[in-house]
Amino acid sequence: MASDGFRPLDEKSVVEYIKATPSLASVLAGDQPHQLHSLNIREVGDGNLNFVYVVIAPSASLVVKQAIPYVRCVGESWPMTKDRAYFEVTVLKEHGRLCPEHTPQVYHFDKTMCLIGMRYIEPPHIILRKGLVAGIEYPFLAEHMSDYMAKILFFTSLLYLTTTDHKRAVAEFCGNVEMCRLTEQVIFSDPYKVSQYNRWTTPYLDADAEAVRSDNVLKLEVGELKSKFCERSQALIHGDLHTSSVMVTPESTQVIDPEFGFYGPMGFDVGAFIGNLMLAFYAQDGHANQGNDRKSYKAWILKTIADTWNLFHKKFTALWDEHKDGPGEAYLPGIYNNSELQHLVREKYMRDLFHDTLGFGAAKMIRRIVGIAHVEDFESIPDAEKRAKCEQQALNVAKLLLKERRKFQSIEQVVSTLQQYHSQ
Repeated sequence: MASDGFRPLDEKSVVEYIKATPSLASVLAGDQPHQLHSLNIREVGDGNLNFVYVVIAPSASLVVKQAIPYVRCVGESWPMTKDRAYFEVTVLKEHGRLCPEHTPQVYHFDKTMCLIGMRYIEPPHIILRKGLVAGIEYPFLAEHMSDYMAKILFFTSLLYLTTTDHKRAVAEFCGNVEMCRLTEQVIFSDPYKVSQYNRWTTPYLDADAEAVRSDNVLKLEVGELKSKFCERSQALIHGDLHTSSVMVTPESTQVIDPEFGFYGPMGFDVGAFIGNLMLAFYAQDGHANQGNDRKSYKAWILKTIADTWNLFHKKFTALWDEHKDGPGEAYLPGIYNNSELQHLVREKYMRDLFHDTLGFGAAKMIRRIVGIAHVEDFESIPDAEKRAKCEQQALNVAKLLLKERRKFQSIEQVVSTLQQYHSQ
């Protein structure tokens, strides 16, 4: 046990912890404590940072997630703050208040143990990324994700909050600086220089990785995005909203793992989700076979990309219209006092957010191809040459989107560009 009382749990000690913690024991056993004698536990943390235990009793279940003081996928040579558990549970509670339909319920938090007990998102839910690799269509995905993003981003922004409430919240989340610094390094820094952590499909992408490191225009643009990430406290973002942070069935969507949450640019969340859909699109040829050429599935992904942005735009601006006379202090009604001006303000705001979305989404795509942490969409393609071809297409379109994002006026133009950079 560390001097601060922290001790890492394993499958056996998780059982002891649950039995000693009424808020968790009651979820699993209710008024039948004998059910705690037959718990089924397995560690399922396939991410880069934490240990995650699924705990199943005869009539109930939950998840126990513990943050450890280093990056799990690297080891103790890369220390990492345990405080991320506090920020994760704070985001979960706030996002759960604003969008309970798509956020798992929190049962328990232990700050000393850096431990969260929360709802187990039960089968048949699977990680969205795995569903995209498998070629499964999710008819409500765009509807649900646009709903989640519109609500959490609008209601935690100055469009809805007073400057006093907004500043107070920003100040609290400044404490999640270590997670932000990790993001700064792996997304905005490492891919653009020689780094021991970078990797790519060699030798096929050797020249492509070098091209990223020697592209002056790309570096200027990613520098601007890094500045926005570090300096712009727009809303309480999830901070890591890729397709492995979403669990789905065809009817249900749940967003998990917001430990990178802080007050940052809205486009970082929207871009992360859409950028990962783009990666899934370019990976499909690597998963195609004689029985399924994946053409119809690629069309579904492109439609989902367009629908996600268009529905987000519609819902976000509807919330803005509904609350235009509310407490939000971004655009005071006494100044923005006619419909023409209100229209111009919203048009500019959403255009800027769209361009941020494309830029951040592209940066997320680049880091997944030539940075430290890759994605199963590509990694599960066994043929390295075929995998590299898919990755190269994604990398090329990502560089274009990042450098020329301001030229795009609609998501349909983006989808058209994705198709042009697709060889099959």
